[in-house]
Amino acid sequence: MASIARMMVVKSLGLALLLSFWDPSSYAQDHETIPPPRKLTTELSERAAANYQRYCALCHGANREGYANDHAPSLRSESLFQSGVPHAVLRPLSYGREGTAMGGYLDEVGGPLTLDETWDLTYWLFWESGVDRVKLSTNPVHGDIRRGKVVYQENCASCHGVNGEGVNAPALGNQSALAHNTDEFIRYAIRYGRNGTPMPAWGETLSDADIDNVTAFLRSRASGWSMQKPVLKAMPAPDEYVINPDGEDPDFDLTEGRYVSATDLLAAMQGKKRMVLLDTRVTSVWQRVHLEGSIPIPYYTNFDELADQLPKDVQIVAYCSCPRAAADHVVNKLRRRGYENTAVLYEGIFGWMNMGYPVMRGDFEVAAD
Repeated sequence: MASIARMMVVKSLGLALLLSFWDPSSYAQDHETIPPPRKLTTELSERAAANYQRYCALCHGANREGYANDHAPSLRSESLFQSGVPHAVLRPLSYGREGTAMGGYLDEVGGPLTLDETWDLTYWLFWESGVDRVKLSTNPVHGDIRRGKVVYQENCASCHGVNGEGVNAPALGNQSALAHNTDEFIRYAIRYGRNGTPMPAWGETLSDADIDNVTAFLRSRASGWSMQKPVLKAMPAPDEYVINPDGEDPDFDLTEGRYVSATDLLAAMQGKKRMVLLDTRVTSVWQRVHLEGSIPIPYYTNFDELADQLPKDVQIVAYCSCPRAAADHVVNKLRRRGYENTAVLYEGIFGWMNMGYPVMRGDFEVAAD
């Protein structure tokens, strides 16, 4: 209870600081601005907007406000787009954040977007933010890592996690994020916050030295990172959708008429029950890890086109990592189309793995430097 109370205090403090101190003109006043990225044609802008609604709105919100599901951050924060375009936005969009619900949307890692489409979506997000870009250094930020750890635990851990794993805010210790973001990008976010979110501008309360110390501490968590390239598996064919086609149907006791527990699903899988398992995340994360026998049917799939491929007489169980948002979204679509024999894995795949239940992992090769 104490930790929850502290979290609420930190959140309230963050919002109070934002209301008291945030001044849009102050963000760029200490930094040189740089030319904006290219503008999109009307056609490309409309396509990017449609791609945002299809692929991003479920978690980041229809209006880019963030935190609709899985603590996905705001994509309308002015400070983010002052400091984060193009690469700090393009890279997580393309390659995801390993260890989080954010998958990679670039086709070369199994996602649905081409490189041009990821660039266009990044540019569209920037132009929607309506800000000027600031010029940030790529030089390392030096600080006292031990002191930074103390400051981090005192001020950041309640939202971002003791080990930077993320609680109700993004995972700051995520190695892919640290590999993609420069020190100055991290320091800028700490100093100026993320307006429109509970993340305050810590430059109002922390010294310059302590901001550098926290930046250095976060950077120290990137040690050991090595880039890997997935070896993509072939997509399952429709005749592979049903697992254990000769088995009996499972008899799940669904909570709220919808949710099946990980324990019950594991028992059904071990009992060779006849089912269809739908992985509703972006396909790139199915390539990384998935439940054995599952098929990648992302939440943005055109279900009208899929209707003749999914059987209605077989128990369908959908799962995601949100832990349920994308799977709920898919089951709602299926039920509107007459698929009554549907369920959602309550714990999601992260909960499933945390319980020690088995998964199939993808193959990787170490990318050349």
